[in-house]
Amino acid sequence: MTVNIQQAKASLSKLLQRVSLGEEVIITKAGKPIARIVAAKAGQKKPQLGWAKGRVWIAHDFDATPQDLIDAFHNSPIEPGE
Repeated sequence: MTVNIQQAKASLSKLLQRVSLGEEVIITKAGKPIARIVAAKAGQKKPQLGWAKGRVWIAHDFDATPQDLIDAFHNSPIEPGE
């Protein structure tokens, strides 16, 4: 169903009733669609922030490069620029 802004303002409650029955309503301005009204999905959950708090940790030496890796680079048989 398509209605212009004035029609939507005048009959919003009726339009919402139709939407609740599964119909989609397009609102137009100067003949061009600008909005769509659809029924909300029941039971749709919002993302919950902080759900991993206390479950994730980063080791104190996370950024430290192991000495054996540093030694491997310094003792590499490949010369720089090859």
